[in-house]
Amino acid sequence: MNDANRTTVNINGMEYVVKGEEPEYIQKLASYVDKKMRQVNQKFPHYPPVKVAVLAALNIADELYKVQQDYETLVKLIQEEKRG
Repeated sequence: MNDANRTTVNINGMEYVVKGEEPEYIQKLASYVDKKMRQVNQKFPHYPPVKVAVLAALNIADELYKVQQDYETLVKLIQEEKRG
């Protein structure tokens, strides 16, 4: 990848260079991760950054898992509707 595919983002006060095809999408992802980390940091201001990152990752994983469950439920409902 060339430099045109690199996007600099700020997450929890740290800059990261991320490679990817869509800078706007990368910025949105970084903004979301930053938001989650700041939420954890507000609740636990004395936690070290690594612990904040892990807790934020768990929160994001929980959201993803719930969305995947909802998706699977919807797919099953659609399949049942098509059958019956």
